[in-house]
Amino acid sequence: DDLMAAGVTVHAGPGLRGSVEATDEDWGREYLDMDIAARLVDDVDGAIDHINRYSSHHTEAILTEDDAAAARFFERIDSAILMRNASTQFADGGEFGMGAEIGIATGKLHARGPVGAEQLTSFKYIVEGDGTVRP
Repeated sequence: DDLMAAGVTVHAGPGLRGSVEATDEDWGREYLDMDIAARLVDDVDGAIDHINRYSSHHTEAILTEDDAAAARFFERIDSAILMRNASTQFADGGEFGMGAEIGIATGKLHARGPVGAEQLTSFKYIVEGDGTVRP
């Protein structure tokens, strides 16, 4: 209710109250506005399955105090950036000390031209916070 009161359109799955009923197309959509798609899952494995099916594999976050659940989440999700108890707003080259971004890659492609070990390396970032958000 607080999200909707703040003007967020909530695309709600079964068992949740929202602005609109969620559709299958909502789960993989990147909302570039004040929209969120939410659904209930039975456990961390249900969340992992949902994310692995619908994710862009860029950034995923888990809010939990359960170390085992966080470890399972980090092990089973193949995304470039994984966060625990931190806002996905931190998924930015500048926040990682890499300077301004010139693009975003979600795949594991190597560079064109001469290729060394650095160009063949892909990274997975794990961020742990304590409810941390950007101002």
